[in-house]
Formats: sequence, C-alpha cells, structure tokens
Amino acid sequence: MKQKLKAYSELMKLRLSSLVIFSSFLGYMIAPGDTIWLQVLWLSIGGAFVTGAANSFNQIIEKDLDKIMDRTQKRPLPDNRITVKEALVFSFILAIVGVGSLLLVNVLCAGLGVLAMVLYVFAYTPLKQITPLSVFVGAIPGSFPPMLGYVAATNHFGMEAGVLFAVQFFWQFPHFWAIAWKLNDDYLKAGFKMLPSLGGRDKKSAFQIMLYTAMMLPMGTMPYVVGMSNVYSVPLALLLTMPMLVYSVKLYLTLDMKYAVKVMFSSFYYLPLILIIYLITKI
Repeated sequence: MKQKLKAYSELMKLRLSSLVIFSSFLGYMIAPGDTIWLQVLWLSIGGAFVTGAANSFNQIIEKDLDKIMDRTQKRPLPDNRITVKEALVFSFILAIVGVGSLLLVNVLCAGLGVLAMVLYVFAYTPLKQITPLSVFVGAIPGSFPPMLGYVAATNHFGMEAGVLFAVQFFWQFPHFWAIAWKLNDDYLKAGFKMLPSLGGRDKKSAFQIMLYTAMMLPMGTMPYVVGMSNVYSVPLALLLTMPMLVYSVKLYLTLDMKYAVKVMFSSFYYLPLILIIYLITKI
C-alpha cells in the first residue's frame, strides 16, 4: 500500500501540486479583503487536484515516450507500478474532485481550472512533438495559480489578476528553457522540441532566454503600476531579477551549460520570493 500511494503521488506530481497550492495561496493573500479560511481550503484542494489530474493525464498519453527518456523511465506507468486503467480512474477522480472544490470557491475558479486542464492535456501535450511553440501554450495554464488565488478571493477577473498571470507567464520561458537546455538531449530521444530554436542549444535559443528574462524587469514592476503594491516593490523586484538576467546574458555570450543551470536554479527562488514581495508591499 505504501508503494502504491508513492506511485500515485508521483503520477500526480505531488511536489509540483504543492507549489501550485503555495502560489495560489499567495495570490489569495495578495488580494484585498478578509481571509476566509474555508475558501482557502477548497482553493488548495482544487488547485492541487486539478494540477494532479493534468499531470496524470499527461503521463498516460506519454507513457510510451517516457520509457525512452532517462529522466522519466522510472515513472509509475513505464515502470509498471500502476496500470493505465488505474491511472485513468485516478485522473478522473482528481479532475472531478478538483473542479468541484474550485466550484465551492466560485464559478470563475472552476472555469479556470477546467481551462487549465484542457490546455495542458489536449494542447500542450501533443504539441511538444510538433513545435517549440508548445512552451508558449503550456505557459498559459502554468501561469494560472497566483491568478486563481486572486480570483478566489475577489470573485472577479480584472487588471490585478491579469498582472499576476503576466508576471508568472514571462517567468516561465527562461525557467523552462533553462531546464530544456540542460535536458535537451533527453527530450530529443522522444522527439520533443522544447527549446525555442530547432537548432537546440544555439545562439537563437540563448537569445530568447535572455530576451524573456529582460522582459521580466518591467513585468516585475507592474503590480506597483496598477496600484497593487507600494513603491518598495519596484527595487525589490528589479533586484530579484538581476541574477537571472546576468546568467542569461552570460549564457548568450558563451552557450556554456553552467550558465543555463544557474538561470534554472535562480528561477526556482524567483517566483515564491516575488509573490512574497508583492504580499508584504501590498496596498
């Protein structure tokens, strides 16, 4: 039973789901108004389960491709710890409970949850073998968590929720492309076109990483521009972005793997810290 539970947690990528809970919670806390903890509970369950369902469906579709790549060979489906039938039942339960939990928050949250699953499973997943634009498509549902939290608190989708979406949207490109730079050889085994240039680890890909990292500078100031945070959020956001920008420039100049790894690791702490900055400086 313990091994089975571990396999199911890997199928839904429980650690990734916990990051969704964290981001959506911060988005909720950034929003104006009182904290309704029952609402936070349903938001957390809904966000985790919808993300888990999307990840599970993704692994069902890609189970044969996962057998090819080194990093995914030990996942529950290619490793035969879970059958496809078991994975399907589990995925549908997660999806139903997840969307139902979000519906208890508000209809907008439930709609966003369904949209995120549909885009991830039926658009991003098949596009990975077709075009590098799959990353753009995948970045859309990947940017939902803080926006989802804000919408949960306000029951309204406006400029502020859109800004939180945009901050995470632009962050995802250098974050994911840095990971893809490191894992490109493995991705190519399955035919995944994850770097922005079909040439792989070339100047064009490095330039895109540098460009989108640079775009994070103005995006980080947008909460102040729309009146969500005070002026102190501006220098803090700019300062937080600088390590990623410096490493991305060095990657462009050298194409050295070590700078891609540094972009990747600096991106890990950027997102939680930038949301915490907006929380402590909110108006």
